[in-house]
Amino acid sequence: MSMNKISLLISVVSLILLSSCISCSKDDDTNSDTVLINAGNDPNFTIVANTDAGFTYFNRKVTVFGISIYAVAAVEDVKLLHAANIMAQYLDNNEDGVLDNPEVVATMVNRNAFLFMWKNESDMNSISLPDGDNGQDLGNDETIPSWHTNGRMGDFDASLEEVLHLITHVGYANTYPTIFGEQAGTALTNAMDIARGGHFTTIPNPYPINAWYTYDDTTCEYDCMATEYFYWALTSALGAQENRLNAIDQEWKLNTPQLIENTDATIYGLLTNPLYKLPTVLPDGTYKR
Repeated sequence: MSMNKISLLISVVSLILLSSCISCSKDDDTNSDTVLINAGNDPNFTIVANTDAGFTYFNRKVTVFGISIYAVAAVEDVKLLHAANIMAQYLDNNEDGVLDNPEVVATMVNRNAFLFMWKNESDMNSISLPDGDNGQDLGNDETIPSWHTNGRMGDFDASLEEVLHLITHVGYANTYPTIFGEQAGTALTNAMDIARGGHFTTIPNPYPINAWYTYDDTTCEYDCMATEYFYWALTSALGAQENRLNAIDQEWKLNTPQLIENTDATIYGLLTNPLYKLPTVLPDGTYKR
């Protein structure tokens, strides 16, 4: 057995043990100076002072299954805790307290995956992050817990997108590189090329008329396109986009589970394959372990 496989096996075992302590911080056992800032009203997650090296711009954090979510001072506690609940529901979708796919989470932990929350655009200009880590940002004001209780209407809760980006880009793409890898020739990107009407390394102008995935952000390169495609497909299959067609059809047209199943059979087959243990229920921000 290679050293990489041994390392992954050790990480998986560690993550199985860690799943009984979902809000354990990486420094709970090693840093006696960590102090509780606010437990909020959340039964599963504790906000603690952040003392992690390289993350000095963030004053506090929550840890979910070994993955840290950092926040600047102006981020609301309720938004930080909401992001933690969304992440927990994606990773433990049946909410039984056990990771659905420990290998994916082990990959994320091994690759130093983290989410960081900001309040103002100026934060993004000031934040300095360690080299070699894999971070995803989420804005305070785009995190909207009420979307879930308002019939999934109104301003969309972007935590569903940004948290999932971290999980797929760092976790799934590296655990299953030939399936969910974001380079050309994987099962994911082959499906994406069909959805875009061809294999394009730059944005076509216009997209082919038969395309249903027509994202046109010129800053988003091929691997980024794959991350976005994974997000659109999975969240549509889970029902998140059913009421949003007018807001999203300029880049994504299969906004219901039925459209995904009937039109994009390749990605639907990947998303529903039990081997990969992807979520089957859309997170709502209330992890009920």
